[in-house]
Amino acid sequence: MNSFSAFLQMGGYGAYVWSAYAVTALVLAANVFFAWRGKREGLRAAKKRREEKQ
Repeated sequence: MNSFSAFLQMGGYGAYVWSAYAVTALVLAANVFFAWRGKREGLRAAKKRREEKQ
């Protein structure tokens, strides 16, 4: 288990490395979420405009 602990500490840079991974994962998840939400809202707006024309 000592080697796993050393892996997590990464020579003293573990806090920086793991926080960078966490921020990256958060940004990627937010990007996916906002793209999905934008698509959903865009489709709703297009459907509403199409229904108003008919």
